[in-house]
Amino acid sequence: MKVIVCGAGQVGTTIARHLASEGISVTVIDIDPQLVRRVDESYDVRGVVGHASYPATLRKADARDADIIIAVTGSDEVNMVACQMAYSLFGVKRRIARLRHAGYLAQDSSGLYSAEHLPVDIIISPEIEIADGIAWRLRTPGAFDMVPMADGLVELLGIHVESADSPVVGERICDIVGQPDFEGMSVVASIRKGRSFVPDKHDRIEVGDDVYVVVKADKAKDTMGAFGHRDREARNLVVVGGGNVGLHLVQKLRRTTPGINIKIIEHNLERARYVSDELGSGVIVLHGDALDQEMLEEAQTSLAETVVAVTNDDETNIFASVLAKQVGCRRAITLVNKRNYEALTPALGIDAVVSPSVVTISTVLRHVRRGSIAALHTLREDFGEVVEAELTEESRLLRRPLGKLGLPPGMRIGVVVRDKQVIIPTAETQLLVGDHIVALVTYSYLRLAEALLGTRRDRLG
Repeated sequence: MKVIVCGAGQVGTTIARHLASEGISVTVIDIDPQLVRRVDESYDVRGVVGHASYPATLRKADARDADIIIAVTGSDEVNMVACQMAYSLFGVKRRIARLRHAGYLAQDSSGLYSAEHLPVDIIISPEIEIADGIAWRLRTPGAFDMVPMADGLVELLGIHVESADSPVVGERICDIVGQPDFEGMSVVASIRKGRSFVPDKHDRIEVGDDVYVVVKADKAKDTMGAFGHRDREARNLVVVGGGNVGLHLVQKLRRTTPGINIKIIEHNLERARYVSDELGSGVIVLHGDALDQEMLEEAQTSLAETVVAVTNDDETNIFASVLAKQVGCRRAITLVNKRNYEALTPALGIDAVVSPSVVTISTVLRHVRRGSIAALHTLREDFGEVVEAELTEESRLLRRPLGKLGLPPGMRIGVVVRDKQVIIPTAETQLLVGDHIVALVTYSYLRLAEALLGTRRDRLG
C-alpha cells in the first residue's frame, strides 16, 4: 500500500510514522522545507516540498501510484482541493480530509463530497470528535478516558488510582477480576511512572497507576466505584472557550443531558455574541477572561462539578483549569495540543487531558486499516491501541481455546461480543466466526496481531 500524507505538522508526522512502521510506503508533502527535512530524516518516509493542492507537487509525490491520500494540512481548502486533484488527475482511490469549518461540515449530507462533485471519501472533524470524547468523559465521572465500543455494549475506561484507600491498591489483577464488584471487567493496560505495559495477571495495582479496563457498559459505574471513584455526573458545568469545540460540546450536551446547567466563558466579544445567538436561552454566555478571578466568580465556578477548558491556547486551558479547581471546582477536563505539556498536567491537578492529535490519528488509522477493524482508539502514541475486530474464517484465533493459542505478550483480548452478549474471556473460551473482540495491541506486536486476527487492509481498485 502507498499513502500520501499532506501536512507535516504534529498530526501528519505522527500518522506518517505509524504507517511507515507498519511497512506502508509513505510520502509526506508540506510547504515548509524544514518540516519536510525533519520527517524525511527521522522516519522511513519520503518528503516532498510543495503545495499539496498543486498538480505538480502531487505528480512529484507519485500520486499516480498512491492508494490513499490523507490531507491534514492546516487549511480546509487545501485539504479539499488536494483530494480533488488526487482523484481527478491521478485516480487516487481513497481520499481522507480533515475539515474544521462548520460551513463545510454542514454540507456533508448534501452530496457535495461525492465523487462527481468534491471527491472526499472520509471527512475527519477533530472539533466534533473532541466534543464527543469530552461528552463521554462527562458521562463517566472519574475516568480520564472513555470510549464506547461494540455499538455501546462495551466501554474502554482509563482510571487513575488516586488513593491508598482504594480497594484495588496492592491487589493482584487475577484476584480483582474474580470479585463481584468487578464483574464484567477486564484489565488490558497500565501506565506506571510514565511506563506503559500490558500487565500480567499476577501484577499488583499501585497508587498512582493509570489503568485501562474494558467493561460491560451497564457495569461501568460499578467498576468506577470499585476503583474508589464515586463522583456524580456534572449538573453544573463551566466551559472555557466558545470556539467550535465548545459550541459542539454544549449543543451535544443539551440534546443528551437535559437539565444540565451550563455557563460558557468566551474572551472574544463577537464570538460570544455568535455563540449566544446559536444556543439561545438555557445557556449563559459570559464575555471575559477565564484567568480573571472575578470572571470565575461570576460563572459560579466554585459550584460547578466540572470545568472544561477548550480554547485554542494550551496555556489558557491549563491555567484556567488550575484556577477553577483552586476556587472549588471538583474536576477539570483540559484540551492540550502540545505533547510535552501532557506530562505536567497530573501534578497540576488536571483530571483528564484531551489531545486533538490523538483523536485525529485514531480516526485516520481506523480508516486506513479498515478490513475487519470496526473501531480503534490510540493509547499513547508510542504504546499501542485498543481495537474492535470481527473474526472471519481466516482468523488463527479460531483454532483452539484462548489459553492454548499462545497469544503474544503485546496482545490482550479484553472482551468478546457474541450475538449482542458480552463475554469476559477465560483460558477455556473458544472464539467463533462472527465474534467481535475488543483487544489491546502494542505497536511492537501489531503485525503479528493482524496475522492472528486474519485482518487484511482492503485491496483498492
